[in-house]
Formats: sequence, structure tokens, C-alpha cells
Amino acid sequence: MTRLDARALNRAALARQLLLERADVGVLDAVSHLGGLQAQEPQEPFLGLWSRLRGFDPAALSDLLVERRLVRTHLMRRTVHLVTADDALAWRSRHAAMLRQRLLGVYRAELDGVDLDELASTVRTAMADGEPRSMTDLGRALAQHWPAPGARVLGEAAIVEVPMVQLPPRGVWGSRAGARNLLLSSWLGREAEPLGPAGSDRTGAALVRRYLAAFGPAASADLRAWCGLAGLPAAVAAVREELVSFRDERGRELLDLPHAPRPDPDTPAPVRFLPAFDNAILGYDDRSRIIDDAHRGLSVAGQRAVLVDGRVAATWTVDNTATWTVEDGTVAVTPLRRFSRADRACVAEEGRRMAAFLSGGGSTRVRVAASPR
Repeated sequence: MTRLDARALNRAALARQLLLERADVGVLDAVSHLGGLQAQEPQEPFLGLWSRLRGFDPAALSDLLVERRLVRTHLMRRTVHLVTADDALAWRSRHAAMLRQRLLGVYRAELDGVDLDELASTVRTAMADGEPRSMTDLGRALAQHWPAPGARVLGEAAIVEVPMVQLPPRGVWGSRAGARNLLLSSWLGREAEPLGPAGSDRTGAALVRRYLAAFGPAASADLRAWCGLAGLPAAVAAVREELVSFRDERGRELLDLPHAPRPDPDTPAPVRFLPAFDNAILGYDDRSRIIDDAHRGLSVAGQRAVLVDGRVAATWTVDNTATWTVEDGTVAVTPLRRFSRADRACVAEEGRRMAAFLSGGGSTRVRVAASPR
């Protein structure tokens, strides 16, 4: 069985994630290919798509949200993701058990004695008027029936137990709107697809293929880390004959689609600026293909990362502004390792492009801090 080293896996991941070169595809197709984008910070998907797509126009993403072709919803790992409407409808029922399990993993004591099926029914009745509600509004309404858990816990339970979307202008370019929720079925005019008959998991099999297309080659543990679903061994087994196998340097079996890109490990990788919580990092159990173990915590702490030669080599933020889409912001880069002169120049150049994007062309200021000793 062919063994793939970390650099080979890195280049494969970059190619699948559209980070090896910017892609000439539309926003909807890019979001579909990537299996959605982590979106708990509403503006971050714009940064992720700017780094992946040639000529990216943020208005295109905003329009797709308003047109109901993209939605923001709690899905993989019980976090907010930006996904296509079709994927939200196809995947939501398959994620329901995991969403409840993760909710109870945090609030089991508080929700003791609350019948979650009854809670879901109460939420659906309350939302039947078609009026959007904040999570706080939902929690307060439910507290009239179950006062003990408190409004915040009940609000979180409501959006986990019942498929909902966060409505625009939340997630629209430059908007700071709060989250207002509506039933997924009300917003899209269709119910989420039901689970198949017992013993059938077509949705799970489709998830395996979609994951490998965007993240492979990968192990089953990586798949689980991406979606949070524990019950996928049967889905993997169902499609295994379609797949090819490799080994990584640890001896783990990695599965992949036979004709998916696996570039030469020596393929040059350009500097890329990633948003907070980007799935290119979070979408694996073994993240060593893209980030050193010493810096692994940065990816879950919400720090934005800079890739140099395909690996996380710095963090970045925007100085001088409370919001990062106004003209006086400066992109500030903090290296995590020593940069060569050429690396520093490439980081600065990409930083200037990011500053121009964020400011609508009003600023190209970037500051790269001294490398650590």
C-alpha cells in the first residue's frame, strides 16, 4: 500500500480546499464542493472564499443568502455552517442525533426532566406563525413551560432540536445583525429529507464521498472530526469498493476517491490568509498535515492563520478599527516561526491584497511583526 508523507497530504489537502491555486468557480459551487464553510463568526466565510476563488465578489455570497440558495444553520459539530440549501435539507436529519447528543453533553444536568421531543413540538407550534425569533426569545417562551433550565439553555435546545436557519442580514457582507431564526422548512419551502429505512444510509455514503472530495485522502477519524457523526462506519464500508487506500507516516489507513487530485509534493504552495475556524484546519482529526502540534490550539481559539509553503506559519488580524471592513484598518501578521526574506515579502504582498479586499480598495496597509527568535 502506497505511503503518503505529510508533505504529500498537505498538497492534496490544499488542492481539494482550493488553496493551491484560486479556482474559477462560482460561490455556490465552491461552497458545495467544500461541504460548507464554518460560519460561527458571520463574516469569516467571505475571507475563506476570497482566498480560494479568483475574482471573488462578496456581494455574490450575500445575494445567495438573500435568495435562499445558501443558508446559515447549526450542522456539523453543532456549529454554525454556511451550506447550500440542498445540502441543509439533505443532511439535517442525518445530523439530528449528533446535535442532540452534543447538546446533552453540555447541558444534560440542566435539561434533566425536559422531554426534548415535547420541547421540539412546542417550538414548532410557536414558530408556525412564520415570525423569526432570536435564541433569547425562544428561550424565554420555553421557560414558561420549563422554568428550571433557564432561557439561555432552552434557546440553545430549541435551535438544536428543530431545524432552523439564521436569516439575513446576519451573514451578509459588512452586516453586524444579530441572529434571527426561522424554521428551515419555512425559509426554503421544503422539509428536511427524512432518514432512510433502517439499514440504509444513503446520506451517510454521500457524506463520505463529499468529504473525501474536499479533504482526502483521510482516515475515518478525520471524517468524524469534520462532521461530528459517530455512526459512519457502515457508510464507509458501503462505499469502500469505490475507494483507493494509502498509509500515512503513522501507519493509519487513508481512504480516497480514485481520481481526486494528489499533486506532486514539490508543487509550490502560495501564501494564503485563512479565516477563523477554517475547515482546512478543523476538518481533520490529525491536523499535522497543515499545522504543527505546537500551534494546534490556535485553530480552536478563533485565531486567523497564514499559510506559508502550505503550513500554518503565522496568525493575522486587523488593527486600528473596531470593524474590519472600514478603510483605516491595517492587516497585522504575527509569525510563528522565522521567515526568510522571500517568505516575508510574499506574506506582505498577500496581506496588502487582503487589506484592499477588506477595505474595498481603501487601504493596502500591512505590518509583519518580527519573527520569533
